[in-house]
Amino acid sequence: MKELVRGYLKPAIKSVLYPLYERRLFAKLDFAQTPHHVGVILDGNRRWAKANPSPAGDTSTSRGHRAGAEKIVDLLNWCEQSRVQVLTIWLLSNQNLSRPAAELEPLLQIIADTVNDLADLGRWEIRPVGSMELLPNGLVDQLNEVAEKTKGTKGVVINVAIGYGGRSEIADAVKSLITTAGNTGKSPAEIAESVSVEEIGRYLYTAGLPDPDLVIRTSGEQRLGGFLLWQSAHSEFYFCEAYWPDFRRVDFLRALRAYSQRNRRHGK
Repeated sequence: MKELVRGYLKPAIKSVLYPLYERRLFAKLDFAQTPHHVGVILDGNRRWAKANPSPAGDTSTSRGHRAGAEKIVDLLNWCEQSRVQVLTIWLLSNQNLSRPAAELEPLLQIIADTVNDLADLGRWEIRPVGSMELLPNGLVDQLNEVAEKTKGTKGVVINVAIGYGGRSEIADAVKSLITTAGNTGKSPAEIAESVSVEEIGRYLYTAGLPDPDLVIRTSGEQRLGGFLLWQSAHSEFYFCEAYWPDFRRVDFLRALRAYSQRNRRHGK
């Protein structure tokens, strides 16, 4: 009987205490220390689906990705409340494109629907980033339309990383730098002389935006996997145990609190 009572009481107590804890966390945040750019690796959708079957017993990967997609608007709301200016979310790596068609095709459709839904809200500027040449033409057309439709929208700027890989981004940046310089008639030696950290930065997918101050990864994995490989050289990292669909506002606020407590030296 005692165990049964405890089973009912614990969730009830948490439902009362967590909102109070959230408000306390938010009230204590120093917004002068809020990261301008936050990157988030939305990890754990498949494992969440397996650990949380639907009433009908659905543990499919697609169900996990749909649950993860529904969480993105919450994340954007939290960013707005916390004065974050740029958000980069990793939806699909270029390595994920080699997954079986039965898994990949529904995922690509979920991504397309999610990006379109975000654009329809009219609250944010959406910038797709990644190896677009690897994606289906129809999806690329949709992403280009969304980018054009939302260009200049006031609010959080969202980099939506699709078919993205950090190494590929750097390689693409160097190729673009060399091609641009070659088109001006420069010799190989002159092109080599022009290569610098600053120049490569001008050709990255996120060119013109600040580097991420904070990178968050959900699901308990403690690695970047190539996410914003160049840009995160001086970022702070926060790893959360929750699978992405279970990620809560309190988890986001904890990440911001941890960031504000760190002494950032930017490699100095």
